[in-house]
Amino acid sequence: MRHQKNTRKLGRTSQHRDALLANLVASLIQHKRVKTTLAKAKAARPLAEKLVTLGKSGTLHDRRLAVAKIGQRDIVSKLFAEIAPGFKDRKGGYTRIIKLGPRASDSAPIAFLEWVDYVVEVEAAPTAKAEKAPKADKPKADKPAKAEEAESVEVEVVDAPAKKASKAPKSKD
Repeated sequence: MRHQKNTRKLGRTSQHRDALLANLVASLIQHKRVKTTLAKAKAARPLAEKLVTLGKSGTLHDRRLAVAKIGQRDIVSKLFAEIAPGFKDRKGGYTRIIKLGPRASDSAPIAFLEWVDYVVEVEAAPTAKAEKAPKADKPKADKPAKAEEAESVEVEVVDAPAKKASKAPKSKD
């Protein structure tokens, strides 16, 4: 019986699952936001939060425990130097899961796993005036040249062959 065994198996062996979650959390640390399935996001969230808790204390022992979990020293150093100090005054809840809807290919629910303090940088859309300005700067001499090229192109029309008459179905005599 599986009473109080709350590990999400994700259809993998334990070694494969541990490697998958370690890579997912490493990508979260590196990119600050990861797009994945909802089940994987829910499985990776506790690991990410425990690693931030290790990073907040910052001892050598905690650093070694984090390297043992993730396996990438450069990612762990980024965790301890950049991410964990930002959560010094927070007692938990370092990540959020934003549901995006089903994936087109197999309808698996997709979600973003991101840090709570992550801010999405959105580029401003160009205004209508900005789009019209480059068109006005074009020289007017280009239009006649294009028109001359269009006139010099010869188009040859070929008659399509006539459709064959469809055969009537043969009757059984």
